Amino acid sequence: MDPVTTAAPSLDPLTLFREADIVVKIVMLALLAASVWSWAIIIERSRRLARLSAQAAAFEEWFWKADNLDSLYDPAVKAQHPSARLFIAGMNEWRRSLARGRFDREALRARLESATEVSIAREIDALGDRLNILATIGSVSPFVGLFGTVWGIMRSFTAIAATQNTTLAVVAPGIAEALFATAIGLFAAIPAVIGYNRLLHGVGRLEARLGAFADEFRNLLSRQLDSMDSTGEPR
Repeated sequence: MDPVTTAAPSLDPLTLFREADIVVKIVMLALLAASVWSWAIIIERSRRLARLSAQAAAFEEWFWKADNLDSLYDPAVKAQHPSARLFIAGMNEWRRSLARGRFDREALRARLESATEVSIAREIDALGDRLNILATIGSVSPFVGLFGTVWGIMRSFTAIAATQNTTLAVVAPGIAEALFATAIGLFAAIPAVIGYNRLLHGVGRLEARLGAFADEFRNLLSRQLDSMDSTGEPR
């Protein structure tokens, strides 16, 4: 007598999705949407950070080659990137203070520091705006996938009870569909976590670069301040 061969359940993702329970399908679709969203954020923020780093390097080189700071003001207004906006914030405070006539050097230095630090904080906050979404997707997706897996396994045990058949052939398709939900959860979570860590590192490097530029900018203004009297005239 020839052995009876049973076709193995298909592991094709589309087949597993089609045969899954409606709840598991919803879980899979939600996880796939989260994965697409996280990749969109990763690609957009990676390109933006690379562009801003290049712009910062170019602006710093331009800054040190300039004959005077006032000549950089109008071009910096049009530049619209973090280094330029930091420079504009500092120069606006500098000009307003000098326009008043008499000023206190230490108070002016404190205001310059505050203006540039606030500018950096705003830029970094804007860059990190969507990173919390990656963190959420990375931490939540495995549990959402696990929920789909638990639901699918519960459905398989229900099938056992209904058919009074405990053979693996009865429960294997349902378990395969359920485990596929966990796989999609990991597929969404792993890139999100890696992307979050890499982007957070990139934002930290840009913040450090802006902080160093702000220190150099304030030092330059401070030296210029030391060469003036309390009315802004050269000593």
